[in-house]
Parts: sequence; structure tokens; C-alpha cells
Amino acid sequence: MLWRLPASVRSLLVPSYRRFGSSSAATVPPLRILFCGSDDFSIASLRALSQAQKEVPKLIESIDVVHRPGKRTGRGLKTLRNVPIKLAAAEELCVTHTIDTFTGWTPPSRVDLIIAVSFGLFVPPRILNLAKYGGLNVHPSLLPDLKGPAPIQHALLKRRQYTGVSVQTLHPSQFDGGTILAQTPSPGVTIPDLATADDLTRRLAFEGADMLVNVLKTRAFVPPLKDIGWYKDSGGPIDHAGKVMKGDQQVDFSKTTLEDVFAIKRAIGDPWCWLPNGERLMLNEFSEAKGPGKDSDERIWISEGGEYRCETRHSPGANGLWTCLNN
Repeated sequence: MLWRLPASVRSLLVPSYRRFGSSSAATVPPLRILFCGSDDFSIASLRALSQAQKEVPKLIESIDVVHRPGKRTGRGLKTLRNVPIKLAAAEELCVTHTIDTFTGWTPPSRVDLIIAVSFGLFVPPRILNLAKYGGLNVHPSLLPDLKGPAPIQHALLKRRQYTGVSVQTLHPSQFDGGTILAQTPSPGVTIPDLATADDLTRRLAFEGADMLVNVLKTRAFVPPLKDIGWYKDSGGPIDHAGKVMKGDQQVDFSKTTLEDVFAIKRAIGDPWCWLPNGERLMLNEFSEAKGPGKDSDERIWISEGGEYRCETRHSPGANGLWTCLNN
């Protein structure tokens, strides 16, 4: 279901964050930051913080980076693939810490603020309480909509017209339950019709990085905190963005629409379906069918809304063809 914020509501809303100069940075001593990240989305925030540290020395004293261990991949699990932020942290000359759990681990030095961006681990109260100002998180959605680990993918799967970024405090007992200190102004970031998850990730990564630095410059993380999230009162849809599973790419032509198939492709990757003989077919390339297929076709044709459904394709390793299946 597509949704657009009503004009009557949009006209009443004001931007949820503004750009400020560095003069406000002098109200609090320079911050010792513990940054928890993993991927390209979090790298954008790390680099923005590092640049802000160079440009406004009184804003940030130091940045330590926490990341998870690399994973074994490939045949025989012989190749170790490090998390992307490890290299970025080294390039920014940050002290790094590798952990796969917070259990039994304590930051080796004083921490003023914890920042978790696309990290994957819950930061427990024991760690949050060590930081003078608690923690912050950059989340790529208009909270409270699309709470969860896959907001970008679900924004595409649900065919949202708009999305955005929220900077929230880290809640001591749940993911995405903190106070919203900044949020993309109404109506949000427009999602182009052909945008993929990678496209949207890049766009929102820079939006979030800029917003995070502004939260630090304005000292919006210093109590008393003010929740300025506008979306919860907009009347827009609020859904959960659960973890994306392999089964989410499956196409069931008895109920999956053409728009759904394209959304799956853009959000997750190649869709797939079961053929009548029990084989699984990856839909690497597809387009809207203009009519029924023929036995001579070398592709699968699906026509919805008519009196027929026709599928034809070459059988693996043979010249045979699947023929028409009438509804």
C-alpha cells in the first residue's frame, strides 16, 4: 500500500534538524567516543565524525572503534573476510577493539558517548552506564516506522514513497526504543521508482552521517532530552522491519504481484520460484509479459489477471520444454 503524508499535515510540520555552526561545541568538553559499527552504512558516520574532529577539535577528543571479528568464507572456510569498517578505522587512525559479545568486556579507557551504527549487537546497560551521556544510534527509517534490522529493504518491499533517517538514543532494554533527537524533515527522502537497496543505503548513509554530526554540534544528546520525531504523529503506516530471510525472495504466482516481484529484486536480490517438476528457478531477468507464451519460448511467461497462465522454459541439460499451464 502506497502512502503519502497528507498536505494538511505536511504544512504544519517544521524540519526536525537544522545545520549549526561549531560555536555550540564549546558548551561541553571534547567527547571521547566509542563507535560501534560494521558496514558501509556505518563507515559514512565514522568518516563524518573523524572529519568533524579535524575541523572542530573542541567537539571530539578521540574515537575508538568496536567491530566484530571477521568471518570465514569460501570453500573450506579458508578465507577470512574482515568487516569493512576495520580498514576504514585504520585509515582514520582510530584505536580498534574486536569483540563478538559485550560479555566480559569493558572499554579500556573513559568513554563519554557510545555511538552504534549498523553494529548488530545490543549494547547492554552495563556498557551504556559507563558513558557519561549514554549512547546514540543512526537508524535508516522514519521511526517508529520500520523498527528492526532491515529498514531499507522493507521500505522497498512495502513500496514506500518516502523514507529517512532518525538519530535516537540507545535504549537500555530494547532495539529502536530510544528518544528521537533528530529526524529527516517531512515528508522524508523520496524513494525513486527504480532505486535498489544499495542505492538507498548510500543515500541514507550520508544523510545519517550529516545528521549525527549536527546532533553532536548542537549537544542535543545532553539532558534534558527533547524528542522531536514528527513521524509518529503523521498518521503514516508503522511496520516492523524484521530480518530478511532467503525465503523472502520466493515468488508464489498465485498471490505475488508483478510489483512485488520487482520490489523483491530491488530490495533483496534475484527472486525465485518453484517449477511444476519441483525444480527451483532463479528469476535473474524478467519483464512484464504482454501476452501468453509459446512452446518455442526460451523464457518463462506469467500473465496475471487474464484467463491463462503460461510457463515455458528449457529443461536443464535437454532440449525439452515446459508447455502451457492453463489456469
